[in-house]
Amino acid sequence: MDHAIKNLEAAMERAAAVRPKVAGFPYLAETLRQYGVTRCRMAVPSNAMLYLTGAGPVAVQGEPLVAGMVSVSRFDRRTLIAALRADQAGETTFPEFVQGCWEAGVVWYDVDLDTRTCTYYGADGDSYTETYPAVEV
Repeated sequence: MDHAIKNLEAAMERAAAVRPKVAGFPYLAETLRQYGVTRCRMAVPSNAMLYLTGAGPVAVQGEPLVAGMVSVSRFDRRTLIAALRADQAGETTFPEFVQGCWEAGVVWYDVDLDTRTCTYYGADGDSYTETYPAVEV
């Protein structure tokens, strides 16, 4: 196992230990940043996350949301914001959040850990950006 993977695993373990159930994403993001992660990019239908780190990129493949050929929903900002707020309130698991993004027409999202922003993109180029607060870990 290479250094980038070991480092990301250590960051995830640390984040799990410090992250509160409610409004926990900023703690996860800050922990990842402290371990050298600069960006996280999620391909929503395939449920594949790419972590860009100082030690090298690491891909993490989750269970795909779709198989075969499927229609993509139109980007729906209200549905996305509802999924975000439910996640921020601790009402959903990460897989449920990703499913909510897909139902809102999000095909990928990008988390910039330096600027503390998450940008969600639809297939037609529509997007929604949210900032998250700085926290101390």
